[in-house]
Parts: sequence; structure tokens; C-alpha cells
Amino acid sequence: MFLPSNPSDRLATGVLLFSASLWGLSWVPLKWFIAQGLSGPVVSLLSYGLVGLCALPFIWRDRGAWRSQWVFVLALALVGGWANTSFVNALMMGDVVRVMFLFYLSPVWSVLGGWLFLKERIPPLRWAAVVAAIVGLWMVLGGPGVVSLSLSFVDFLALSAGFAFAANNILARAAQAVPMRTKTLAVFAGCGAISLVTTGALGHSVPTMGALVWFGILAYGFGWLLLATATWQFGVTHLESSRAGVILLAELVVAVLTALWFGGETLTPLGWAGGTLIAVAALVEALGGTPAPTTKPALAHPATTGG
Repeated sequence: MFLPSNPSDRLATGVLLFSASLWGLSWVPLKWFIAQGLSGPVVSLLSYGLVGLCALPFIWRDRGAWRSQWVFVLALALVGGWANTSFVNALMMGDVVRVMFLFYLSPVWSVLGGWLFLKERIPPLRWAAVVAAIVGLWMVLGGPGVVSLSLSFVDFLALSAGFAFAANNILARAAQAVPMRTKTLAVFAGCGAISLVTTGALGHSVPTMGALVWFGILAYGFGWLLLATATWQFGVTHLESSRAGVILLAELVVAVLTALWFGGETLTPLGWAGGTLIAVAALVEALGGTPAPTTKPALAHPATTGG
């Protein structure tokens, strides 16, 4: 990317908004892939997996820096890989709006994980955000009727993607010796490995695809995902973490509104109320989260992500 190393806040903000919009629109190509007969594991294998395969030499080149924390690199690959794989499959199989709201419970997991594992002090406002997000989840899942409503497999994937993404953030904060490039590329490699195992376990195979579909897969992996990840890294590296967190909420807004406008999806008033609570909780977490370390870790969004 030909972007300045010391950009203005306006440029960094614009780049991050562009990245958030790309992540928010990632459901569009994913829905197209499933319409072409591709399963979620195959799509993540061919997109994230191919990028991850090309990334291995760069990860190996950084080994001198991360050798002392190789366990963190492995953990980032596994946890981040699951976040990506589960999120891609949830978006392909489920309702975009519901999946996005469930995924954006990740701030809840970030608060709990930071409290339990990093011994972070959590102020009352952030605990209130956790409660608001849980109430929002109850409303999105059906409110008073949720007692008789069991979580679907897609719901589980979306929730686990948000949980894994939060765990990924916690691991990245702890892995201070691991270079930013390795943290990012390890997630792509992990997604490819998990997708390979999942594809084999489910008996899926890469179907016969025309040139257009192959071009779409390669463009999505090496164009869309890399561009979205690179611009995301650029934005979060040059903006305060709280400001970046607020801007990244544009992903949720873009995904929900586009899915409602031209994706043929609907949302009940109760669902709107619950989604608003989840969004507000994410906003509170972004504004009141733990300050980023001096060397800010950049992570591949599980898309996404995504997110």
C-alpha cells in the first residue's frame, strides 16, 4: 500500500472507514459464492487458506523475533483461524443482520477475558455495557419467547466467532514480542488449516468451477481481504484505540443496513431494540476499553471479522 507512514488523522479516519465498509459488505461476495454451490469451509479454504499459504515464508522470516513466544503464534493461528472460519460460514448460511449482532457481542467477551486472564480493572460503566449486551442478545434471539428457542448452528458459529475474535485480541496484547506482521498472517494461515480439516471432516470437496468463480475466489482472497486487512491495520495503527473502535462500528452499520435494504432481510422492532443495545455496548467498550500498548497489535479481522 502506498500510504504515508505519518498520515493526518483525517486520512487515517477515511482509510479506516473504507476498511470498515469493506468488512461490512463482505457478506455480498460470500452470498454469491454460496449461490455458485460453494460451501463455507471451501470458500475460507480457497480464500484465507491460499493467502495463508503465501504468508508462511513471511512468518518464518520473522521467527527470530517470535521464537520466544511461539506458543502465542500458534494460539493466534488457532483462535484467529476459528474466528475467521466460523464467521465466514455463519454469514454464508445465516441471516446477515442476526449474525452481525451476535458477532458484535465480542466486546462482552473482551471485558470478561481481560478481567479473568489479564487482571484488568473493569470500571462500572463497562460492566453495565456487558449487561446491556446480554439483554440485547436476549431481545435479538426472541425476547420473552427465547426460553423455548434453542440456538441454531449458525447462531453458535456467530457467537463463537465473536468469542474467538475477543480471545485473539487478548492473545495479541499478551504477545508483545511477536511482530505485527506475524500476528496478522498467522490468522490467515490458521484459517486455512482449520478450513482444510473442516472440509475433510465434512466430506466437502472443491467442485468444478468456471473461470469466473475462480477469479472471484482469488479476487476475494488476494484483493478484497488483503485490502481490507491492510487498510484496517493502517487505520488502527495511526489512530487512538478508542477512536478506531468507534469508527470500526461502521462495519456493523454497513452490514445491517445493506442486508436490510437490498439483501431481502427483515428485523422485528424487538430485534432492532436488542441490536441497538448491543451496538451501544460495543460503543462503550470502544470508548472505555483498555488503552492500546505502545506497539499496537494489528489483527486480521475475522471476516469477515471480518469482523
